[in-house]
Amino acid sequence: MFTGIVEEKGKVRYIQLTGESGILAVKARKVLEGTRIGDSIAVNGVCLTVTSMQPDGFTADVMAETIRRSSLGSCKAGSQVNLERAMAADGRFGGHIVSGHIDGTGVIRSMLREENAIWVSIETSPQILHLIVEKGSVCIDGISLTVARVDEAGFQVSVIPHTGEETTLLEKVQGDLVNLENDVIGKYVEKLLGIRKNEEEKKKSGITMEFLEEFGF
Repeated sequence: MFTGIVEEKGKVRYIQLTGESGILAVKARKVLEGTRIGDSIAVNGVCLTVTSMQPDGFTADVMAETIRRSSLGSCKAGSQVNLERAMAADGRFGGHIVSGHIDGTGVIRSMLREENAIWVSIETSPQILHLIVEKGSVCIDGISLTVARVDEAGFQVSVIPHTGEETTLLEKVQGDLVNLENDVIGKYVEKLLGIRKNEEEKKKSGITMEFLEEFGF
């Protein structure tokens, strides 16, 4: 589990893909402290398992599902990435619950300055957007942010100077992809409410577990 509080910006050494899977190598410093092979590090919000370590970096396997769901496949040598180690049990919970399991991607629509903050507007799919609520939490490229506004095609966040300096978000330009993870609590609530709705529909139709058992199903 992660919190969406980026610890440092790393740099991609290389990404080697064979088909839709491969190996990602990242140059880093802070996230190596206390890290061992097998530990998890979020790279632009994607939870990856460390497979080897060097004095100034680490490598991780990247599976096909990760490439399909995220923007990691578009990384190149020299690309900067947001890094966060898995949350320690005795650590501060500074952001929100982040699993590192990307729901999909969004596209930067615009960036507009308002005094000391930058408004970042992101377009995304209806499947992701329907779980994004105003003043709720969203994880963008591994960054825990508060949703400021929502519209029919996307949403906006307001980025303070500290977040801009410590992460890669404001280095993006219009049209760039970003990884998005919805609030995990919202996903579970949706799932549970969906199950309850299905059960109620079955009861209305007269098909219940008791009915199925009675007739040998």
